[in-house]
Amino acid sequence: MPNRPIAESPEAKRSGAEPGAAGSSLEVEISGIRFAHPVLSAPGPLGFGHEVQSVMDLRVFAGFITKSVTIEPREGHAYPHMAKTEGGYLNSLGLPNLGLAGFLTRDMPFLRTLGVPIIVSAAAHTVAEFVTLVDWLSPEPGVCAVELNVSCPNVEAGMTFGVDARLTYELVSALRPATQLPLWVKLTPNVTDITVVARAAQDAGADALSVANTVTGMAIDVHTRRPKLGAVTGGLSGPAIRPVAVYLTWQVSRACTIPVIGMGGIATADDALEFLIAGARAVAVGTAVIDNHGAPTQIRQGLAAYLARHGLSSVNDIVGTLAGSEASHA
Repeated sequence: MPNRPIAESPEAKRSGAEPGAAGSSLEVEISGIRFAHPVLSAPGPLGFGHEVQSVMDLRVFAGFITKSVTIEPREGHAYPHMAKTEGGYLNSLGLPNLGLAGFLTRDMPFLRTLGVPIIVSAAAHTVAEFVTLVDWLSPEPGVCAVELNVSCPNVEAGMTFGVDARLTYELVSALRPATQLPLWVKLTPNVTDITVVARAAQDAGADALSVANTVTGMAIDVHTRRPKLGAVTGGLSGPAIRPVAVYLTWQVSRACTIPVIGMGGIATADDALEFLIAGARAVAVGTAVIDNHGAPTQIRQGLAAYLARHGLSSVNDIVGTLAGSEASHA
């Protein structure tokens, strides 16, 4: 694997590490990228950033993971795109985006103004398409890593790579020599054994694993007897999936040695701590910002307070400290 220079946000360059209470550090490093704290944005509600800039300061995140970029523009699925459920949201957007050219000329210039590491999510149907995306994204100023979305439940063939360990291995193997950027692989929970796919991605040269994408689900309007989503099924996110995502994070963290970014229903500092204790190096927050724009800041502040209460000097001292984790999983 090629050696890569360490990337970091301007904030990290100025201060070294964002201090928590009592001088503790919240800084984390993942695949050579230094983040001022472990709270990243998850792909989804925040789009490509400029869509929400008038209602939310995106600089509260230590890093921004974009919505998925495809080679050609996509309009997405028919409305309605979202349906609120008892424990979160179902969405079936279908990866709407401007396409690669639109992303590079319209989205990326804005993202560079945020002053935080940018991780670009890439989605494609074939290995050749993924190679094209990585080829164009690699030299783009401001792009610190590429996240391979091999697990989207909302597009045709969107999970083809992510549910097959062999295909995952072949994809990452084809992309590894094509770029010096870190490659993150976003895994799907919709498999029998997530660790098999995770290990395949690691063995092929992935630098980090995002755990996990949304859980496939659907909702029905009992009065009209019609689906609540235009695409019938969609991806469930929010608090309802958090226990599943924590479990999968724990599984993958024990099975692999590369960093894990935990995501799925994180809305509070305690939620984030569950993922970190289970083995995640950082967390990504998405659905929570729909109802609470202040969630990322509150999570960061809560993590700093936790370090102070427990006399810990670094957030890294929490990672993978689950008591009794040597026990076999259920």
